[in-house]
Amino acid sequence: MSLVSNLFVLFVVLTLVIYYIVPKKLQWMVLLFFSYLYYIAGGAKYVFFILFSTIVTYVFALLIQNAHDSENRKKYAKLLLIIGLCCNLGMLGVVKYANFFIENINLLFKANIPGLSILFPLGISFFTFQSSGYLIDVYWKRVKAEKNPFRYALFVSFFPQLLQGPIGRYQPLADQLYVPHAFSFLTISRGAERILWGFCKKMILADWAGCFADAIWGNMDKYNGIMFFGLIFYGIQLYADFSGGMDVVIGIAEMFGITLEENFRRPYFAVSMADFWKRWHMTLGEWMMNYVFYPVSLSKWMVKFGKWSKQKWGRKQGRVVPIALADLIVFFLVGIWHGASWKYVAYGLLNGVIIAFSELMVNQYRNWRTKLNIKGTEKWFVIFAVVRTYIIVNLRWFFDRSDTLTDAFYMIKQAFTHFDPSQLMLISAGRGGTAFVPWALLIIAVGCVIMVTVGYFQEKGYKIRESLEKLPLPVTVGIYILLLVAIGMFGSTATPKGFIYAQF
Repeated sequence: MSLVSNLFVLFVVLTLVIYYIVPKKLQWMVLLFFSYLYYIAGGAKYVFFILFSTIVTYVFALLIQNAHDSENRKKYAKLLLIIGLCCNLGMLGVVKYANFFIENINLLFKANIPGLSILFPLGISFFTFQSSGYLIDVYWKRVKAEKNPFRYALFVSFFPQLLQGPIGRYQPLADQLYVPHAFSFLTISRGAERILWGFCKKMILADWAGCFADAIWGNMDKYNGIMFFGLIFYGIQLYADFSGGMDVVIGIAEMFGITLEENFRRPYFAVSMADFWKRWHMTLGEWMMNYVFYPVSLSKWMVKFGKWSKQKWGRKQGRVVPIALADLIVFFLVGIWHGASWKYVAYGLLNGVIIAFSELMVNQYRNWRTKLNIKGTEKWFVIFAVVRTYIIVNLRWFFDRSDTLTDAFYMIKQAFTHFDPSQLMLISAGRGGTAFVPWALLIIAVGCVIMVTVGYFQEKGYKIRESLEKLPLPVTVGIYILLLVAIGMFGSTATPKGFIYAQF
């Protein structure tokens, strides 16, 4: 059931109506029922996987809790954690990466091992990470294991976030899922406003930008003179699509009185790659930071490596080397999380190398700024840093968007050796064909200006949503109507597509 379908809108409305008319103590049960109904609607055969992840992490969390509570069994808690994670993440590994390993073994050893015919369940990357994070939190005694299996099942399956996140942590989310929520017009209004804004991003900006990006990447020889445009269009498409999707799911949750974690904080205003990853897909970054970066950085072998590094390169530089290594490990995992392909390995390692290099050079950068009398807060320097980061971010998209690693390098070569902007006019822009290209480009440009302007004011601390709440009701309704009309008038007429991150 696509988030952009009329059926999904009816599904959400029906869920809301029943949610607010049943006794409040039953509200969480309504959410659980409709969450599983939503998942089944995507294919009943997928339910096994989310049930497996739920049952495994539920049972092992209770076993870990019991081990903590028993003086004689504390030493078994770590073993139970490892077994639970191996089962849960092992399922993800088999489903998502088994055929990738088989293909490479066949290629390397000239073997003929048949691939596995495995279903790719909806949202498996999201719910396995969310349930694994819960299991680790129970082991670290950050949360108590949930004893009610149905309540825990809701935490794993809550339908607004099921397909594309955000990746929630148990404590802040569970506290909201199980408590009663009274109907509030303000809550519904705020949620609807966020949903409409998200659909505007998706159906106007992302889909029009995707129309050009898909054409360029889909026919690299024909459009070899506008590869850089393809890069820019894809950057716009991905941001508007993913952040728009987050607006939709966060808005839906908000109508149920539940606040999901934010997943984007204006990433194209980032002043460095490290800053970019603190703003882009924030919950994945926080998950990697909490459950990979810190455990790796504080592990015994990394502490020993840190001592050796300080002896080898001195205290200042030696302190940074282990951090850089941990960054490489994190972004290698970020890369393969995105998909089973060498292009994603390259994409992840490229991010890791850039950030690790920045860590290693931090003292040198500071010395250069001191010599040039640059404080780093000057307006011109901030603009320079934002533009520099934006360029680096976009160059990475070669590896993310290309079908293969070979295609990525081919695209890079064409981008730096051919330039023919007139090829843009050969792309069919939806139902209007090539004649509509100038108008489609204008819609994209205006959409970007609006989004950047809104982002700029938010960066400056303006509370735009809070200001909208203070407007008279007729004005608020007028804004909603305006957004709906904008989607109808300016929305892409190309073939409708679902949200990009729904495939993860």
